[in-house]
Order: sequence, then C-alpha cells, then structure tokens
Amino acid sequence: MKIKLLFALVVSFVTTTSVQTQKIETQIAWDTWGVPHITSNTVEDLFFAQGWAQMHNHANLILELYGSSRGKGAEYWGHTKFDNDMLIHTLGFDALADEWEINQDPLAKSIYSSFVKGMNAYVEAHPEAVDDKNKVVLPLTTKDANMHSMYVIFSRFIAGSDLGRVQQWPDLGSNAWAISPKRSASGNALLLQNPHLPWFNEFLFFESHLNLNGKNMYGSTLVGIPGIVVGFNEDLGWSHTVNTIDNADTYELELKDGGYLLDGERKEFEASTTTIRVKQEDGTIIDKEIPVMKSVHGPIVKKTEDKVLALRIAGLDRPNMVLQWWQMINSSTFNEFEDALKMAQIPFFNVIYADKQGEIFYLFNGLVPKRSSGDWAYWDRVIPGGKSADVWADVHDYTDLPKVKNPKSGWLQNANDPPWTCTIPMVLNPKDYPAYMSPISMSFRPQRSARMLMEDESITFDELVDYTFSTRLEFADRILDDLFAAVDASDSEKANQAKIVLENWDREANADSKGMLLFYNWASKFKVWKDSNYAVQWNIEAPNTTPDGLADPKAAVQLLEQAATEIETKFGNLESPWGDYYRIKYNGKNLPANGIDGSLGVFNVAWPGGADDNNMYVGGGDSWIGVIEFGDEVKAKVLLTYGNATQKDSPHNGDQLELFSKKEMRDAWLTKDDIESNTERIEVLNGNGFRVRE
Repeated sequence: MKIKLLFALVVSFVTTTSVQTQKIETQIAWDTWGVPHITSNTVEDLFFAQGWAQMHNHANLILELYGSSRGKGAEYWGHTKFDNDMLIHTLGFDALADEWEINQDPLAKSIYSSFVKGMNAYVEAHPEAVDDKNKVVLPLTTKDANMHSMYVIFSRFIAGSDLGRVQQWPDLGSNAWAISPKRSASGNALLLQNPHLPWFNEFLFFESHLNLNGKNMYGSTLVGIPGIVVGFNEDLGWSHTVNTIDNADTYELELKDGGYLLDGERKEFEASTTTIRVKQEDGTIIDKEIPVMKSVHGPIVKKTEDKVLALRIAGLDRPNMVLQWWQMINSSTFNEFEDALKMAQIPFFNVIYADKQGEIFYLFNGLVPKRSSGDWAYWDRVIPGGKSADVWADVHDYTDLPKVKNPKSGWLQNANDPPWTCTIPMVLNPKDYPAYMSPISMSFRPQRSARMLMEDESITFDELVDYTFSTRLEFADRILDDLFAAVDASDSEKANQAKIVLENWDREANADSKGMLLFYNWASKFKVWKDSNYAVQWNIEAPNTTPDGLADPKAAVQLLEQAATEIETKFGNLESPWGDYYRIKYNGKNLPANGIDGSLGVFNVAWPGGADDNNMYVGGGDSWIGVIEFGDEVKAKVLLTYGNATQKDSPHNGDQLELFSKKEMRDAWLTKDDIESNTERIEVLNGNGFRVRE
C-alpha cells in the first residue's frame, strides 16, 4: 500500500514538473492593426519581446524621448533642447536614477533590464529603422529607462503645472467608468478606460497583448515605459484618470546674504555646478556650466535678484512604479489587486476598477503629503517658504485615501473631478478628510458623465460604446433655456437669427452638427469657467445641476450677437457643420472631427491644438479607449486613436483615425483563434533577437 502511494506521488510530481517546465516558445504575433501579441513563459523574455516590439513601432520616437530625458538633448540636437536639459539637471534626475537602480526590487530591475535589451537588440538587427540624427543616443541603458519614467511622471504630470509644462489638466484629463452587475443589462460588470492626453511625444500610448504562461494581459502603456499602465485580464481591469492631487509644491524663498530665510534664520543653499554640452549649427560642441542650487524645500527652479522658487515633489523615493503596474495586471481577485495598490509606488492617478466577480472600486490614489495645516486653496499656489512647518516630509498611507467599493448606486465614474462625486448620491464626505486632500468642485464634463450613468438603469455593452463617443454638451443643456429667454426679452434681430439656429441644433459636437460652431464661438466669449457669470453658482448640495442661469442676460445676448456676426462673416452662414471647421490633421490625413475640450461638458474629448485661417485642429484628447465586459469570457472593444506606431514608413501611423472620426471601435483579439485569424506575421525569439517565421 505504501509502495503504491509513493509510486503515485512520484508519478504525480514528475507529471506536474514536466508540465510546469514545458517550454513555451517566445513569439510576437503582429496583427493587422500593428498590435503585438506576445507569448512567453519567462518574465525576462516577455519584456525583451515588448522592448523589441516598442522599438519596431516607435524607434525614432523612443530614441528622441530617451535622449531628452537623459538630459543630453542639447548635445545631440542643439540649443532648442537646452532648457529641458537644464530642468533635468536641476531636478537631479541623473543621481536619482542611480539611487533607483540600487534600491529597486529585483523583479523591477529585471523588467527594465529585459525591456532595454530588447530595444537595443531591435536596432542592432534593424539599423535602417533609425534616423542618422538619433543614432547618437544608442545604446540604451536601464538608467535611461528609469530616467524616462521619472521625467514623464514627475516633470510632466506631478509637477507639470508647477513647472508651467502642462496647463489646465482638468481639461486635458480622462474619463473612466465602472458599472456593477445591478446596472448592467448582461449582469456582468463593465469597465470604460478612456484617458485623454496630447497626441505627441511622451504622451503617446503603446498597445500590446502579453501572455505569460497562459495568463492574458491586455492594454496600453506610455511609449518608452515597459508593461501595461491601463489594462485588463480575464478576471479584472482598471483605468487611470489624472486626479486632483497636490503632491508637488513651489515655495518662494526670501534671500539674505547669499542664503535664504527659514524661521527667521539665514540658511545656506547647497550649491554645485554641472555642465551641459550644446551642439552648434556647424556641428561643434560647446560646454555651458550652470549652477545647481537646493534648499531644504527642494531644488531651486527659478531665481531673481531677491527671490527664488524651490520645488518639492512627493514620490521621488518610490522606484517601483513599473513593478506595481505589473502586480496589478497579474492580479486575479480584488484582494490581490488591492495588495498591489498598497505598494504605494504610483504617486498619483485615480483608479477605477471592475472585475469578473462583479466588484467595482474607486481609489483616489497617490502620495498626498501630510501637511501641518491649510486647505486646498492654501497649497494650490506658490507657498511662502519662510516656515519650516510648511516643508512636509511624510505622506498619507493607503488607509487615509478616499475610496469607494460597490456603492448602492451601482456605478462609479471619474472625469478628473475630485473624489467626492465619484458616485451620486455621494458617499464620500469631504469633511471626513484633511481640507488639503482635494478641492470641492464638479465641472460640466463629470456632470455629463454622471448624468449618462444616472439616466440608464440597465446599460448594455453596445450602449457603453455609444456613451464613450457622446458629444452632447452638458453646458448647452444647462444654459440654452436661459439664453433663449434673454434673446426673447431683447430686440436684437441678429440674436434672434442665432437663436433659431441654436433651437434646431442637436446640442452635440458631432462632425455633422449644425449650430455647434456658433455655440462654440459664443461659449468661448462667455467664459464657461467663470463662476460669477451664473445666476446660481456651483454648490456641492446640488453637484450635478449647478451652476445655472445667467448672471447678466443682456451681456450674454450681446456676446451672441458678436459670435453670430463673426461666424456669418467668416463662413457665410450660421449653420456650417462642425466637422467642416474642426478637423483631425495627422500624418497626412485630414478628417472631420467630433467633440471638443471638456470644459463645455462633452464626454468625447478632442481638444484644439492649433488653427489656421480656415480650420481648427485636434491636438489631443481621446487616446486609448477600452470598453470591457467581464463575463464567463472577457469581451472587449478598443481603440488607439492615432494608431500604434510613429515610424514614418509604418502603415499603422494614424491608421485608426478613420475609426475615431466615425466614432467606431475595433475588437480586442484575445483568443488564439482570433489572433491567428488576424495575424500578418509572426516573429520567433532566436538568440538575441527575433526571426520571422516562414
């Protein structure tokens, strides 16, 4: 009996071991949209393949980004990059990257190392893919990858407004929804991923499908960063939106005798110099020495004769962001996912989550400084730097952050509004949190977001796709009745002509909408964001129905007269279709656009990035879009608006813009059959590179 049992255990062990060690061929199946479906059984090979794939689609962009975030852009490409190099040296990213490489978790080190090896291997195998001007950046190192991650996260997002690098983030932000089974027509949880970012450089997304030992992981990351930042698997998924978090502060210091004042006493700056090399027009290089100064607050980012500005950023001591995203995408349950969130390595972003078990969850994620006093308004400005009590050191724990799980409403949303309105009726009370945690407000886009959810008790998958592309203007629905009444009370013939056009308008910013152009011109003059323009100002007691009314009806009518006269003079009539004026101009394509910036309460965001005499052009907005249903099998439609490549000769540079212009999405190919049916070619790992399978 014992011998039989021992034999059975040995057989079981041998069988199990052979299954576990069975080699899965590492390969990249490229589909017809230029999306790599990567299969492997080791983390190292998986990220080597992703590095190879990113470089295949974005070689020149990545080298330009890495060269810039390395702080050597001026040396490689000339004086136009000097200010950016100076910023990187001032913030100390070079030394910080060395610290990160020492302190990173071994798995994070392996992810970065494998990713960089894959990128270098690609350009070794395909030197023709790299423009001559960018070859100077090669080879890439793991330090480069770390510096690029910190450059994007800290200088472009967290400290972006403090540095004047990115303006009006609430308008540039994102949408995300999680819908529980009680509000889903199928009884399955639904998730909407819809980040809004500029359509250029370090803000571009890269889409990929990763399969590690049979676990499917799908989504997008920012170009040059490994892994998946917004994604889903067969059990769960999440999206990020930029949150109303203040975890970078600018301090104004008073100078005295070459130092600065703190608590009434003079302090010395930490001072050093660094050299930035600058390429001249004739190709020669000159060295420029710049001073680098630090106070107890942080690095000095601006200096005048009697004042300096110092910048303090939270999260510089958290080197494992990429590892946290990797743990999130590898989770199978909410508890596992929450354990990943508790790592607290990602210094900002809201998290909106849904899973196969029907759980939905919202987290105001980030590293919020523990401040001695003050509310949001106190900290959302340049802070007088004379008090050491204002120089924060610690951050709030995960347990302190606003969060909501499975609300009675059955839905969660965020459209870059503060956490308090993530669901309605509100379940988070701002009074339960420090006054500096987040502001108290709800602009028109999140109001539109909440309205669509509140008005549909049973949302289908297809309806969720339609809602994603909604261009209905919440501001128009709120204000037009008041504007029409004001016109009726006036004797303006021009305003009455405009009123007729606006009465017939569908109140949407679709390409074929007639009246949107007129309304947009009026709204731009009205200044939607100005509280004093409304008869009833915004109130947290009625967060999704205020502000309302016109504070000065006569002035509003005068603005309508001006707007109508301008449109008629320029276009010959008041009813030119919106898409005739608003265009998508990208990589040789010129298509009609839908949407506008979110300030007017449009959910489908496409904000202007430039204009000429005849047209205005989209500069960013909807970027990565994912609509996911967590049933017995996960179902997903996705879109990467500008396509999954930037290489000049790639057919995927801008190839999804037609879908975006028509408000359409495409299927995410997740199953073996779907992938095989839509594969253009397969590359197989072969030594230090990939070969095309014949």
